[in-house]
Amino acid sequence: MLESKNVLVAVTGGIACYKACGLVSALKKAGACVNVVMTAHAAEFVAPLTFETLSANPVACDMFAPKEHWEVEHVSLAKKADLVIIAPATANVLDKLAAGIADDMLTTTLLATKAKVLACPAMNTAMYENEAVQSAIKTLKARGYEFLEPESGLLACGDVGKGRMCEPEEIYAKALDMLMPKRDYAGKTVLVTAGATREDIDGVRFISNYSSGKMGIEIAKAVKNRGGRVILVAGFVTAKIPAYIDETVSVKSTCDMYDAVMSKVGECDFVIKAAAPADYRVEKVADDKIKDSEVTLELTKNPDIAKAVGKVKGDKKLVVFCAEKRELIERAEGKLKSKNADMVVANDVTKEGAGFDVDTNIATLITKDGKVRDCELMTKAALADVILDELIAL
Repeated sequence: MLESKNVLVAVTGGIACYKACGLVSALKKAGACVNVVMTAHAAEFVAPLTFETLSANPVACDMFAPKEHWEVEHVSLAKKADLVIIAPATANVLDKLAAGIADDMLTTTLLATKAKVLACPAMNTAMYENEAVQSAIKTLKARGYEFLEPESGLLACGDVGKGRMCEPEEIYAKALDMLMPKRDYAGKTVLVTAGATREDIDGVRFISNYSSGKMGIEIAKAVKNRGGRVILVAGFVTAKIPAYIDETVSVKSTCDMYDAVMSKVGECDFVIKAAAPADYRVEKVADDKIKDSEVTLELTKNPDIAKAVGKVKGDKKLVVFCAEKRELIERAEGKLKSKNADMVVANDVTKEGAGFDVDTNIATLITKDGKVRDCELMTKAALADVILDELIAL
């Protein structure tokens, strides 16, 4: 979900340091490149090795530590970041940043960055309410910093009041909003199919096709980026399925995919049929490897998953794909109508850069109301967003 994003987590010296470990882990699992910069005081609470293990990157603490490769580290970290999260943000660091003081690796990096900054204060209640701290927060907000206010409760010092750093889950959710402000699928569930199905011939052979699942998986990732919940029904895929997909159902045959889709369609607002299920299956599968010199296979028609969804979808929206070598638009329009779909994504697989098992695609999007949108050569990730733009507008 965050594969293309760079997040810098700035950890300052407070007991809430331990919560930053969960935050770094969540960001890393979502695919972000995570770097951590720490103050010397923070390293007294949590060892840098912990963050190095969780982030899979070196931790920056010491401005003057010997470096394997030459670079001005605080500048490189500052330029690289799409988002900086200060968690915890102590009174000391907030006051220093507001005053423009840069006397260690963390404050120097923060003053050098032009990235968005999210600060998560954590301190004693009296410190948080102190006029100097509140003035610093006001100053930083005026400079564009965003804040997640601390929670109320039992503090490490034994006092009860406002000052506890918010939980990693809340910080992570806010980070998603800041990194990916387009969240138009929030509250929506999208069922996406991806990949090829396999129909057994005998104990070692099967009928299949060239589908890699890349397009379907890019759509699933785009839905997550835009706030939606994803149910991914996947046949054989060569693309990696991200761990953050809400629910993944792995299937083998077209009948398996049919059963999975029809059991889940009631949970969804949208169904996107990007998979390439086999149209036919072998009538009688041999138990052992066939060794006859001549073989005749009797095939029977598989269930039409898209047509079945079209019959029961009600007010749900259905997107189907049409991959052809000729008569693309005519066949795509026919498929749109016969499946009772709301949009068809048509691919001419003879064009260079389009089709199966490549990272790019060329497509024509046709909607039920007759709107046509031509999409020239682009990455499948970019096309996924175009498809979602058109779908949410239906």
